[in-house]
Parts: sequence; C-alpha cells; structure tokens
Amino acid sequence: MTPKSATGKKTPALVALPTWIGEFGLIRTAVLTAIACAVFCLTAVLISLWKLQEADERMALAQRARDEAYSLYVHIDNEKRDIRNFQPRYINLERRGLIGAERRLEWVDAIRMAQERRQLPPLSYEIEPQQAVRMEAQLDLGDYQLHGSRMRLHMELLHEEDLLNFLADLRQTSFFAVQNCAVKRLGRVADSGPALGADCTLNWISLEKAPKAPPAERKKGKR
Repeated sequence: MTPKSATGKKTPALVALPTWIGEFGLIRTAVLTAIACAVFCLTAVLISLWKLQEADERMALAQRARDEAYSLYVHIDNEKRDIRNFQPRYINLERRGLIGAERRLEWVDAIRMAQERRQLPPLSYEIEPQQAVRMEAQLDLGDYQLHGSRMRLHMELLHEEDLLNFLADLRQTSFFAVQNCAVKRLGRVADSGPALGADCTLNWISLEKAPKAPPAERKKGKR
C-alpha cells in the first residue's frame, strides 16, 4: 500500500533508476568526444564531396575549353593549308580577270589583239549592262557574287576555224561563256572576201565581293 503523509495525501512511490544512468557520468566525456568526432568526420566528408564535385566541374570546363581550342586550331590549320593549295590558282584567276571588278577595257583590248593576230575582218560588238547571275543549283561562293555582262558579237570569217581560234585567244586572258553562236554563209565567192558571217552571244563572267547588308534598324516603341 502507498503510505500517507500526516496531511492525509498520498506520497508518490520512489522509482528505482537503471544502473547505467548512475554510471553515465563515468563515460560522459568519452561519449561527448565520440559525438564530436562523428560530427567532425561527417562535416569533413560533406566538404570533401563538395570539393570533389567542384573539381569535376572545373575539369569538365577545362576539357570543353581544350576541345574548343583544338577545334579552332584544326580549323585554322585547314584554312592555312587551303590557302597554300589554292593561292596560286586564286592569283591566276585574279590575273585573268575572273575575280574582282569587271574589266571591260581589257576585254575590248583582248578582242582587238585576237582580231589582229588572226587577221580577221573588222567586227562589231555591243556590251549590255552588268547583271547578277542567278544559278539554278546552289553554289557556295562565300563572300563573292557571280556577275555577267552579255556581249552581242558580229564578225565575218573565211572559214569556221577562224571563229574557234578567235574564241580560244579570248579564253587565254578572260572568262566568258558562249550562250549561242550562229554561222551562216554570206553568198560571196571565196576570192571576193569572207564567205561566212557569225553572230554570237557571249556572257563575260566576273566574281565580285557581295555588298554587305546594312544593319537592321531598331524599331522605336510607341509610348
């Protein structure tokens, strides 16, 4: 039975504590030290993982930068090799008038020299204004644009070979395409002069720098 006090109230019974609680004071320092070591080790592990992830990110960034630099190096090296390979041909095309502004005076001079070399009768020609050439198949010309100037040429010949030789002479110093060429007999006796007449249409070709498009103007917003 629960004992009663002098005032008549019940006195609570005393509960016996486990033995290890009484002895906890003996190992309290060791337990606290172990907990502190565990917290320190866990913190060290988390910091190490964070540093490792940061190092991996830096390494990945460095590898991307290295790959980009290598790609740029390969691109530049390929361009240098292309320049070495194609520079002589480019200079030759530029010298012959394909690259750059059209050279009408040189065309006229080439016609005159070919006529004198082949000892051809006087001829006549008419050059139309230059126009941009639109091709059916797409052709990558880089910064250049293809232009053509149409020439209508009339000349008299002793025989067909005169025309072929005349065009071959022109090709030595310039670039052109023969659009059409019609040769007909003039009804003359061979001893009285040229017996053939030729009417040809030539397209003189040149590659010129394409004009740069002006920067788009910013639209001003209305308030």
